[in-house]
Amino acid sequence: MNLVFIRHGQSLWNLENKFTGWVDIDLSERGEVEAKAAGVTLIDNNFYPEICFTSYLKRSINTAAYITENYKNMNITFAIKKKWELNERHYGALQGLDKIETAKKYGQEQVQIWRRSFDTPPPLAELNSVHDPKTQKLYNNIESELPLGESLKDVVLRVRKTYEKILAIAKEKSVLVVAHGNSIRAMVKMLDNLSDKGIVDVNIPTGIPLAYNISDNNIEKIGYLGDEKAIKNLAKEVEMQSKITDKKG
Repeated sequence: MNLVFIRHGQSLWNLENKFTGWVDIDLSERGEVEAKAAGVTLIDNNFYPEICFTSYLKRSINTAAYITENYKNMNITFAIKKKWELNERHYGALQGLDKIETAKKYGQEQVQIWRRSFDTPPPLAELNSVHDPKTQKLYNNIESELPLGESLKDVVLRVRKTYEKILAIAKEKSVLVVAHGNSIRAMVKMLDNLSDKGIVDVNIPTGIPLAYNISDNNIEKIGYLGDEKAIKNLAKEVEMQSKITDKKG
């Protein structure tokens, strides 16, 4: 394998079941454990990155940092490059809202459309509001137009050039990408040639490596690395986040 994706470890707002998007929230204690464990899993599977890509968001950057520590203990280092295009999907005016409370207010079906449909964006954030990236120092040097809300289709368009660059590099080097649920879903859609409907039910668990072999003529999906039951449970956890049940999913 020469290309591995990892969704950042659980964040504090994953734990609190809030829409996070571009809000720069750090890892929870569980997320730190997941990040460290991901590094161990990569080494156990003889994956030694030569370059790593992260988003601009600290939950991605800090996950990569914890993974890197495992390699530093083996005197293995590699470059880390930050790409804003790998940021999570911008959830617009939903950012910061509790997913269950939002489902109760707007209906579970509507929230599921906002979360998982391919081409329906959430309600947009207001221009010059706290959720407008142009008001944040982190993006001062970005000349591209930045979103106030995105569908998954928008994320696919946003990540495409970075995705193509990553694929080209992976043909020559081992590449690690530490990103987010929806930016990884966007790239998985392209890698696996999934239809717009086919990507809807794909859930990316936190902290679990997803491996591929990339060559000039072929893309081979190896799959998730780790305990199969634990991976299914984590993916189910993502699926249940906005479903109204007796227990908070």
